[in-house]
Amino acid sequence: MRNESGVDRVVRVVLGVALLVAAWLALGVLSGSIGGIVAAIAGLVLVVTGLVGFCPAYRVAGLSTCGVESDSSGRA
Repeated sequence: MRNESGVDRVVRVVLGVALLVAAWLALGVLSGSIGGIVAAIAGLVLVVTGLVGFCPAYRVAGLSTCGVESDSSGRA
């Protein structure tokens, strides 16, 4: 079940890729830099949740950016 809107998903993927690039180029993830490792993990989580459309943290907090979902009868 998705809980991210299209805009939320695009923003997550773009920010995630930016973090992965920063971790790779500037923060030295390959050299074992703590900042680089944290940025790489955060970037990977953002990219995966953006591609899948589901955020476990949103589920725990009871949030959704999808808007109103309809039930099985088609009514909101």
